[in-house]
Amino acid sequence: MEKSNISFYMSTALKGAAMGTANVIPGVSGGTIALITGIFERLINAIKSFDIKALKLLLSGQFKAFASHIDLAFLISLFFGVGAAIISLAKLFEYLFEHYPIFIWAFFFGLVIASIYFVGKTVEKWSISSIISLLVGTGAAVAISVLSPASENASFFYLIICGVVAICSMILPGLSGSFVLILMGNYQLVMIKAVSEFNLKILFPVAIGAGVGLVAFSHILSWLLKKFHNQTIAMLTGFITGSLGILWPWKEPITEQFGEKIKTIGFDYYTPQMDGEFYFAIFFIILGIVSIASTEIIANKKA
Repeated sequence: MEKSNISFYMSTALKGAAMGTANVIPGVSGGTIALITGIFERLINAIKSFDIKALKLLLSGQFKAFASHIDLAFLISLFFGVGAAIISLAKLFEYLFEHYPIFIWAFFFGLVIASIYFVGKTVEKWSISSIISLLVGTGAAVAISVLSPASENASFFYLIICGVVAICSMILPGLSGSFVLILMGNYQLVMIKAVSEFNLKILFPVAIGAGVGLVAFSHILSWLLKKFHNQTIAMLTGFITGSLGILWPWKEPITEQFGEKIKTIGFDYYTPQMDGEFYFAIFFIILGIVSIASTEIIANKKA
């Protein structure tokens, strides 16, 4: 039985770690990883199950039925991986972005290129409405990518709003929670400083917003996937496609000084020169594509 299969939950934790890793990177979506690894709909349905029935089961002491109703073992495995990755990789990616930014961006650029194909092919029928949904999703992601970032804001209620918006974008393929935090001005405050220092004064209100936003948004996505499956997947594919501009490897960060802090507020994109660095970047793009293709092949074999 699946729920007694330890290897399944280890695999789920690894997928969660991949989602957590993606969510640390501005421009990369954990929802994309969930979608291409085949756990997206199960994740949405599990989160959506936190409802009145779940509350009644919990309050009446029917813990086994409660765990089954919300797919608890799956969620624990997944979010253990997500949390472990975010906590352990925050400082690592801070270092990598400082010393090897082009190669990191190139790898994730390759990941997303491959994701467009593998997610798009799950659309069962490409109708006019599906194509329109694809274009709308692409346009929305591009529009978001050119918005100007706000200033950093550590107020309690603004951090709650950050949690709501970021978690919704984190589970929405192609829309990066980290990038949305950049636009809201709080990426460095939340994802780098607060996580690495485990600053509960910052993390607590973000977690409140994330919890509320996650449950509410999962109901909307679940309904869309049931009623308009092809159009929803097409729109998600569009979100992924539109995020490619954010991930273009050859860019210089635009920074501003805020007191003692230097904050990235955007990027200045440029055309690469055909030098050794360029060919290494191409290698990392190919590595990203191969990583997604390999994941898809392994998933299909297990299915």
